[in-house]
Amino acid sequence: MINFWKYQGAGNDFVMIDDRDNKFDINDYKKVAFLCDRRFGIGGDGLILIRLKEGYDFDMVYFNADGHLGSMCGNGGRCAVRFAHTLGLFETKTKFWAADGEHEAELDESNTVHLKMNPPGEIEINPDHYFMDTGSPHYVRFEDSLENFDTVEEGKAIRHNERFNEEGTNVNFAEVTGDQALTVYTFERGVEDETLACGTGVTACAIAANIEKGMPSPIAVKVKGGQLAVGFEKDSDKKYNNIILSGPATPVFEGKIDA
Repeated sequence: MINFWKYQGAGNDFVMIDDRDNKFDINDYKKVAFLCDRRFGIGGDGLILIRLKEGYDFDMVYFNADGHLGSMCGNGGRCAVRFAHTLGLFETKTKFWAADGEHEAELDESNTVHLKMNPPGEIEINPDHYFMDTGSPHYVRFEDSLENFDTVEEGKAIRHNERFNEEGTNVNFAEVTGDQALTVYTFERGVEDETLACGTGVTACAIAANIEKGMPSPIAVKVKGGQLAVGFEKDSDKKYNNIILSGPATPVFEGKIDA
């Protein structure tokens, strides 16, 4: 029997497992896929193990819903922080390890998690889209309107085009809705579907909005699952740093499952 918790961050939902005893087989992708299955398992956009790591409060091990180890997940990271706090691994501020390295985060009195994201590397600026890695690879395209927009079909076509078919990419469509506001829809690789939110995706969109629209920090981002915010600084070399992804991380339920 596996003890689990279910958390969601702006509609991005995750199966959480306390694996500080390292008993979970990280190579059993079929088990992970089963646990993430919304009909036969628990259901989730991904699965996260909380493990111990020397020098850090915890290690976040993230799996995509297809069962395979994934790259950094921003909303998953925020949920991992809230879960680790519940486990008593820190009080208000934490330093933890994830797929893309070290992260810091803070949990405030309203249970909002403020997660420091790693800076993107090279930002690819193309005539109709941006491409960057904000912990996971992201394609960003601005749209005049997202009303009645088919995120799944548009996203799937880009994710499986000649360039991205083998390695995959997350695909984001962003609409400017105010001086410091965006609406973002995301098609996620690994899930292979639209998700209600994507933390690394809205981070990429906020950076792209600063480049293309001159939109200043912080940027409010509306997603289908709720509201997020991205703050950042840009230095004299036009490099982005001190990127903070903020939003809710909420426990939904806990239970046991035979897997």
